Amino acid sequence: MSTVVLDVPPHYQTFLAFDFGLKRTGVAVGNRMLRTATPQATIKAEGAARLEQALQRVKDWQPDALVIGVPFHPDGASHENTQRARKFARQLRSASRLEVYEVDERYSTTEAASGGAADADAGAACVILEQFLRSLP
Repeated sequence: MSTVVLDVPPHYQTFLAFDFGLKRTGVAVGNRMLRTATPQATIKAEGAARLEQALQRVKDWQPDALVIGVPFHPDGASHENTQRARKFARQLRSASRLEVYEVDERYSTTEAASGGAADADAGAACVILEQFLRSLP
C-alpha cells in the first residue's frame, strides 16, 4: 500500500476512527503527536443505533476530526460496503460537524487479527487510524 500525504490542519491533534461494519463497528482513538491508536469498545449496533452510538463516542472523546475506514476489493474496486461506509462517513460529518477523513482499509482486519488483537474490529480501527496518522506530515 502506498502512503498518501493528506492535507490535515496541524491543529487537528486528536482523532477518533471507525472500522465500519454492518453488525459491528470498531473504534479507536489516537493522537498526532504519538501517532498511535488505542482500541475502544466495538459498537455492536446497526443503522440509526450505530450512528447514535458513534456520535456518543464523538461527544465523549471530543476529537478534532474523524477517520473512517472504507473497504475495497483487493484490486481497488468498490463494492456495496464501500458505499455503506461512505454513507456512514457523510452521516457522521453532517451530525458531528467535524472533518471526516476516509482511509482505504483493505486488510486492516487481517492485520489486526494477525497482530493478536483481542477484538478484531477495534484492532482494525487501530490499524486504520495508525495508517492515517503515519500519512500526516
